[in-house]
Amino acid sequence: MRSPKRVLQGLAFVTVIVVLLGLAVAQYSGLFSSGVPVTLNVARVGTQMQERADVKVRGLIVGEVDQVTSDGQTTSIEMSMNPALIDQIPENVQAQLLPKTLFGEKFVSLVPPQAPATTRLTAGDVIPEDRSQGAIEVERVLDELLPLLQTVRPQDLATTLSSLSQALQGRGDQLGQTLTQLNTLVEGLNPAVPDLQEDIRQLATFSDNLNTAAPDLLDALDDLTVTSRTIVEKREGLRNLYRSVTGASDDLRAFLDANGDNIIGVSSASRPTLETLARYSPEFPCLTRQLVDLVPKINDAFRPGTDRVGLNITLEIVASKGKYLPNQDEPEYGDDRGPRCYPIPVPEGTQYPPDGPFRDGSVPGPGPAGQPMGNPEDFGVDTFGTYDGTDSFGLVQDQSAQNGAGILPPLTTALGQAGIQPSSHTGGEHQSGAVDMGVANSPGEQQVVAQLLAAQQGGSPEAVPAWSSTMVGPLLRGAEVTLT
Repeated sequence: MRSPKRVLQGLAFVTVIVVLLGLAVAQYSGLFSSGVPVTLNVARVGTQMQERADVKVRGLIVGEVDQVTSDGQTTSIEMSMNPALIDQIPENVQAQLLPKTLFGEKFVSLVPPQAPATTRLTAGDVIPEDRSQGAIEVERVLDELLPLLQTVRPQDLATTLSSLSQALQGRGDQLGQTLTQLNTLVEGLNPAVPDLQEDIRQLATFSDNLNTAAPDLLDALDDLTVTSRTIVEKREGLRNLYRSVTGASDDLRAFLDANGDNIIGVSSASRPTLETLARYSPEFPCLTRQLVDLVPKINDAFRPGTDRVGLNITLEIVASKGKYLPNQDEPEYGDDRGPRCYPIPVPEGTQYPPDGPFRDGSVPGPGPAGQPMGNPEDFGVDTFGTYDGTDSFGLVQDQSAQNGAGILPPLTTALGQAGIQPSSHTGGEHQSGAVDMGVANSPGEQQVVAQLLAAQQGGSPEAVPAWSSTMVGPLLRGAEVTLT
């Protein structure tokens, strides 16, 4: 029989063991530690966040979850932080709820920002949930994965995992190399992802446009069917046409072989002419228009359909350019003033164009009094369109209106003495009338011709030979003469 002393020793031993176990449990439960209380507010926590869950910062446990409460809209997680480590956590830290493993319970992961605050986390602070794009995507994947795993039957999942394990057994190096190559490929594709996204967007736009144009496209295909049927029906005619075209092509080739050099020569020879025509092409519309306007004037000159059919002209006597001088007055064309469009009709008394006489090799004589001689070089070479028709011919002055006398008073006097009524000249306007020369080669006619030729040559009527009326008289007889 045991002694009471042994019984008491046994009870004391058991009591000590129980007390030690209780102290261990209390220590584990944190009954002997006073943590720093901190609150985390999240939108949702799920079913895998339990009390006593870890609170980590970069993998280091800095506290634990004390309590999880919810008001139906937000969830509050009360956490107890380690007093020895809380002074290392910045105040602007954010939190994520992550699982320890794919199927394990969640823990609180505190994520320091890129620019941590200088102040530290203290008791009673509220930590916000990390709402960055990456955190939201991870949370979404995990939330959507749980219903999927609940749907999969365990026996099917076990069979699949067993088959996958057998397939991968002994192929770790090969699988690692494949993943490395895949990573290299993906890194090369990453820069092209924006372009690929843009191409997909453009493809969507193209598809919409194609859908809109589909009815018209179908109608075009239907019309093409009719065209194809017509070509089939007319294939014999098309075959004959092709043979004819082939024959014509052979003939054209033979012609070109025989005359190719000639065509090239003609093209080369005609190039200066074409270049000249191209240079003066701006003048052609004006020239054509003035030729059309010239038709009524030609009819007035020849007077068809009247009893005076013939050339009816107004002969103007201008100042003489002097006698012909060898090596000075040889005809030439040295004018290079470019395309022009002078206005018509030309005012009476005008001898030269507004930009000067043409360079024909002769020394130009003086024009009528008051008319500017001009200089083509002042107008440039190709000055088509620079003349507006207002400041050139209009500069011709009427000296008789200014001086109160005619330009050729001796001639006017001679005509009056010969009994010939000349044209009137008043107010700066010229009026033409028919000149009756009297008897051919009469003294009166000789006197008139002498006065006209003297006025042209700028000499004396007495210096004009008597036979001049025989040469010039027929030109003046019966004509209309305008005196300026």
